[in-house]
Amino acid sequence: MDVRQQQRNMAERYRETVYQREHIRRRQVETGTPFAADSEEQLRARAERLLSKGEVDPEALAPVPPDGEQARPAVVFERILGAASELQSVNFLARGARAASAVARISVVEDGRRAGFGTGFLVGERLLLTNHHVLPDVATATGSFAEFDFEADADGVPEPVDPYDLSPDELFVTDPELDYTLVAVAVGSDGRRPGTVHGWLKLIAQQGKIVIGEPVNVVGHPDGRPKEIAVRDNALLNQLPQFLHYRTDTEPGNSGSPVFNDQWEVVALHHAGVPDPDGEGWIANEGARVSAILRHLAAAELPPGQKSLLAELGPQAVPREAVPVGAVPTDDRPGGAPAGTLPVPGALSAQAVSATVRADVAAGARERRGLTGRTGAGRHLVFLHGRGQQGRDPAGLRAGWCEGLGTGLAAAGLAPLRADDVWFPYYGDALAAVLATRERVAPDTAASTAEAYAPAGPGARAVYAALLDEAAEATGMPAPEREPLAEGVRAGQSTPAWEGAAAQESGLLGGAVAALQRPLSWIAARSGLDDVVIATVFRDVAAYLDNKPVRDAVLDAVLAGMPDQGEIVLVTHSLGTVVALDLFTRLPGRTSVPLLVTAGSPLGLDAVYRRLLAGGPVRPGQVGVWINAWAAGDAVAIGCPLGDTWSQVRDVLCANRKDRAHDITQYLSDARVAAEIGRGVRT
Repeated sequence: MDVRQQQRNMAERYRETVYQREHIRRRQVETGTPFAADSEEQLRARAERLLSKGEVDPEALAPVPPDGEQARPAVVFERILGAASELQSVNFLARGARAASAVARISVVEDGRRAGFGTGFLVGERLLLTNHHVLPDVATATGSFAEFDFEADADGVPEPVDPYDLSPDELFVTDPELDYTLVAVAVGSDGRRPGTVHGWLKLIAQQGKIVIGEPVNVVGHPDGRPKEIAVRDNALLNQLPQFLHYRTDTEPGNSGSPVFNDQWEVVALHHAGVPDPDGEGWIANEGARVSAILRHLAAAELPPGQKSLLAELGPQAVPREAVPVGAVPTDDRPGGAPAGTLPVPGALSAQAVSATVRADVAAGARERRGLTGRTGAGRHLVFLHGRGQQGRDPAGLRAGWCEGLGTGLAAAGLAPLRADDVWFPYYGDALAAVLATRERVAPDTAASTAEAYAPAGPGARAVYAALLDEAAEATGMPAPEREPLAEGVRAGQSTPAWEGAAAQESGLLGGAVAALQRPLSWIAARSGLDDVVIATVFRDVAAYLDNKPVRDAVLDAVLAGMPDQGEIVLVTHSLGTVVALDLFTRLPGRTSVPLLVTAGSPLGLDAVYRRLLAGGPVRPGQVGVWINAWAAGDAVAIGCPLGDTWSQVRDVLCANRKDRAHDITQYLSDARVAAEIGRGVRT
């Protein structure tokens, strides 16, 4: 397909959607908001993503409707989007500069001569994305090269250009319909990969990156000029299945530029402007959607060596089955109404549920070695708790979980579950005992919170530092403010589990943990969660992931209290979600888990999932449906939604109270979460 045919196809797509655009404009005028034209599902996904990244105050999630009436969900989502678009943090510019660093000018060489220019950008350490019409084949890519830092500094002085040859023999994937080419980049003359110098931009398959009416930003090399950015009078006009139409200033040479949202996530690959049929310049721009490109790449048949290189895109680039983010489950009521939206005659009140649960507790205390639920032909319901439960009565803990679940079931119009029916494997004392011999548990009140609650072992300290640093980055803390981090912490992030502990003894950690008080304070301020809660959870997660004896002691205690056969509905919280993912490598073959619920989970953090026994974000084969409950104010769940990283996860955003954002009872009292558990057990 030649360039002229691509332009004809593009113009035809624009003509065919004229009525869609007119409908969008009418909706925007009628509602007074630029976002009202998109679907509620898209608005929900976008709002959840903004909240998960700390771009909006979580209080925007629950506005008070006028006259006490319930606002339609779309209004809540539109408020969140408006809050994200009206004012930008000052780090908007720094984040944009960091993203722009991965953008390069492509010099196209044919017959030994420079034949033209384009733009491309790194999407992996050695992977460059651009247009098919810029690099249509291996022959064109061979001899062409990418030039980074072709730009001026803050004083207008040209930066030294950093060129890299392309390496299409290692990887070259192209598609003329979507007008994209993904090509490998050779290492530099000094042996360094370009991504380690200039960074790269993650391609994200999950929906929720942008909605109609939001601004877009484009960085590129128009007409081969030094790097430029278009950030004014830009907006997404329409979403097509494979392309986006948007308004922004671009010129030839911008072909292959990344199209960003205001959080500097790539939403499209720019490829051309839509010409005005009257010959009056350009009337819009078009780019291929990131999700469409990733679907095409996932279906490409490549040799094993090229597939290995393609893995540099990361797990968040793997397309998933279309599962509505935060979808409200429906029950058997007429019309399939969302659970919890209709009054149910005879439904138990929360007070009645509470009384039932407390009566179960009063029936008698049990020793602290876990509780066996009722056995029978049905499914087993298992609760797996988080950290900090040492010395607690398992019966009381189980009762608290059941009370929260009972509240949610009542709101969903479903009957409560008896505490006696629930299995509650207990590892609180086992974890505390093994930590007492390997890690410092009691805080040093003279130190900062980050230091006081840091693990004692150097390996676990490195994991602890990596967790706090990654969480701070996820909540928008600029990189310079997270420094200085010792080189040993950086190295520790690439060291798997306990195997790297000896390597950390070199003393390279230095004052790295002390330097993490600022990130810890940042996370606490952005989430509203107490810094001691954050530090202690991350401390125990780090100790569990880094120390084999700690991990083995916890898993042995949990397995001792688990059913050894049958179907299990597994509900997990906090550190328990991490333990659960390891548990799947040891569960008896006679068991299966048709429903897994994770709540307040840190499994979205790279520093966590890379250290699991499975070696990465590998979805357990025993799991059927996976529901992940998270809250915008829960700093432990800062890597959520998990659907960005893990396969086939249905994320449910819960409106937990800000002062109890990490509380399991808050998660279980959500009608959507409780309904999934209630129906999962009774199936």
